[in-house]
Amino acid sequence: MKKVLLISANRMRKPYPVYPLGLDYVAGALQPRYQTNILDMNYCPSLDALGEQVREYAPDYVGLSIRNIDNTDSMHSQGFLSDYIDMVGQIRQHSKAPLILGGSGYTVFPLEFFRALGADFGIAGEGERLSVLLDALEQGGDASSIPGVITPDTPSVCYLPWKGELRRVFDPDAEYAKFYVSYGGMLNLQTKRGCPFRCSYCTYPHIEGGKMRLLDPREVGEQALRLQEAGAKYIFVTDSAFNASYEHSLQVARAFIDRRITIPWGGFFAPTAPPDDYFRRLADAGLTHVEFGTESMCDEMLSNLRKPFAADDVFAAHRQALEAGLHIAHYFLLGGPGENPNTLQATLEGADRLSRAVFFFFCGIRIYPHTALYDTAVREGQIQASQNLIEPVFYRSPFISDVEIVRRVEAHAAGRINWLIGAGEGKATRILPRLYERGHTGPLWEYLIA
Repeated sequence: MKKVLLISANRMRKPYPVYPLGLDYVAGALQPRYQTNILDMNYCPSLDALGEQVREYAPDYVGLSIRNIDNTDSMHSQGFLSDYIDMVGQIRQHSKAPLILGGSGYTVFPLEFFRALGADFGIAGEGERLSVLLDALEQGGDASSIPGVITPDTPSVCYLPWKGELRRVFDPDAEYAKFYVSYGGMLNLQTKRGCPFRCSYCTYPHIEGGKMRLLDPREVGEQALRLQEAGAKYIFVTDSAFNASYEHSLQVARAFIDRRITIPWGGFFAPTAPPDDYFRRLADAGLTHVEFGTESMCDEMLSNLRKPFAADDVFAAHRQALEAGLHIAHYFLLGGPGENPNTLQATLEGADRLSRAVFFFFCGIRIYPHTALYDTAVREGQIQASQNLIEPVFYRSPFISDVEIVRRVEAHAAGRINWLIGAGEGKATRILPRLYERGHTGPLWEYLIA
């Protein structure tokens, strides 16, 4: 049986490390026809250790999953391409196996990463297609004809969402899984793929498709039970927006109750106006943390960003979540098309009206291909259509600078600990590791809520 080594290249641990969920699904598509092993760089201590493990496992194929392109911080931007070049160097030094790139970050820049890293193949889109690629290679077929597969001769990328089975293989005895259980206790799961929203800056529809594919709520409940039995203290739902389908999300909550899930859980939500008692029903199923992708409290900006809600909807969603006793965070994306001192002030004053929450303010919006924001930036001359954006490039409003946005947010926050610029790395770096070391679990931003 041929051996496949799947490597999660992500090494970000701030504000907390993220379990490599996607590789569980890739392994599910490969087994039992291939022997698979997952190596997580968040657990691997060094590049030398990576090389040693590659050599010891002696894989027939190596898959490198790229999740993060950069740190998405416009004020202190850092691209990760050089880190991935170093990883590939270690892999190549210790293995002659074909190297296959994939992952959500890779899918955004498939040709750019392919050329920069000198891979043998790449898979743009969902990683389950690796099983099709390997079958073709084993049978001597034409890999270049497979949708989403990149070869050295690929001039452009055209792929379709994966239509095969979505099967997760979770190994609670894997050392990297035990790491996440011991450090923060947070594991994750997915309830659907695809995003129906068309937010101007977002890559989700490009990566997963614009049509929702709903997983069986009963299977999601079974997965949650397996995570709980593995020792997880908290479950994070990785959907782009858990409530994109109110009906399906309530069915998932019902499945959690049926499977007696007792550990807390949370996820990202769109602050659309919820059905009556929606958050109360989720709270009854164990929901404790709601992270709203709010972006702005100014209707003009919400329209410019193509959000599926208005400021009044944000207040309604916040109010219902608060009444359900949930911890609430709001994420804001400032500096988009049309941002000016007046729209920014509307957001700051609107945030003042959102009681008992923590706020994350990101100043400047990362420009990605295949988005409406990209088209806007090209039209305004901020970028060129031929420009390589793999290193961080951010949209800049012509009406207010990032420096001025940060200054005004900081002045308005007036030292409030629950107002954080970016991911709150400074405060989070000081606070979260100490809380984890004391045995606290989950995302922990609720400790910052004022």
